[in-house]
Amino acid sequence: MENAVIELKDVSLNYGTRNLLNNVNFKVYPRELVYLIGNVGSGKTSLLKTLYAELNAQSGTVRVSNFNVNKLKRRQIPYLRRSLGIVFQDFQLLTDRNVHDNLKFVLEATGWKNEEEKHKRILEVLQKVDLADKEFKFPHELSGGEQQRIVIARALLNKPQIILADEPTGNLDPDNSYKVMQILSEIASSNGTCVIIATHQYDLIERYPGRVIKIENRKLVAAQEFTKNEYF
Repeated sequence: MENAVIELKDVSLNYGTRNLLNNVNFKVYPRELVYLIGNVGSGKTSLLKTLYAELNAQSGTVRVSNFNVNKLKRRQIPYLRRSLGIVFQDFQLLTDRNVHDNLKFVLEATGWKNEEEKHKRILEVLQKVDLADKEFKFPHELSGGEQQRIVIARALLNKPQIILADEPTGNLDPDNSYKVMQILSEIASSNGTCVIIATHQYDLIERYPGRVIKIENRKLVAAQEFTKNEYF
């Protein structure tokens, strides 16, 4: 059996003075598609932030892609994040440059030097999200769905072991939501990458099945413990 790429042991997490999670134990393996569900404010986003070292767990052990996140020094955090692809709800594309230059900026920031290799990788990820024809468009020239697919392309640039997506379809209409989810589902099944998606759009889970974890009463609970009507 393959080793887990994410492992949480006895983790407790606070946000300010508020306790969000207690005694969490959780493993994720390559090629898994995992949905993280729960009420607004339950801690979905905070848990994702803990995985990419934006928030610190108050206790327990957080291991992500061979990094012990609890013990990372600030200067080491960029090395952790190079093994991750992060997809935000609000895109966070640089508005003053086109798609090509948005992606090139990330490659250069993560150490890519060879111009030919950079160009080749940009084309590869754009083809993956079916937007090679938008390479020289600016963000304002793209629809919301296209911008989110560019964000996924950006997340794929460094061939991450893990993609973390925080409400990636929250600002999209149903058709574009399904396009984005189709891409994320294919990434999990074909790239050996695990994909964790925090979402409140439960219709996506029915259309693109994966493992479902619910945050309830400050615990992570496997969805198979619920009937469909209890979490949909």
